[in-house]
Amino acid sequence: MMEENPSIPDKLFFRIGEVSQLVGVEAYVLRYWESEFPGLSPKKSSSGQRMFRRKDVELLLNIKHLLYDRKFTIEGARKALKADPHQGDKVHETAAPVRQEELFTAESPLPEIRKQLIDIVKLLS
Repeated sequence: MMEENPSIPDKLFFRIGEVSQLVGVEAYVLRYWESEFPGLSPKKSSSGQRMFRRKDVELLLNIKHLLYDRKFTIEGARKALKADPHQGDKVHETAAPVRQEELFTAESPLPEIRKQLIDIVKLLS
């Protein structure tokens, strides 16, 4: 599960203005995301005020990370969260990292790519 986010106060419910400040987006963006992400469903108080729970705030922070930092589209972020709702910010980070030595092996396409780039530069000059 996600780590506890130290910037989220220890409260049961948050109003949309508080969540807007915590997440760093305008309230209308939160309302839009509410319509786009099915897992996001804040309760409404008797006065109609949206009351977000801590898990909603964590989900919103995750959505913001996917959209703003990772540059996902809304659809891409929705799929990432659907694939693994608790680890949406770690989607596509599971591929094994390539070590630098592995890039220059005989099977590596880099030498051929380098040759093609040199040819392109010669054509352009």
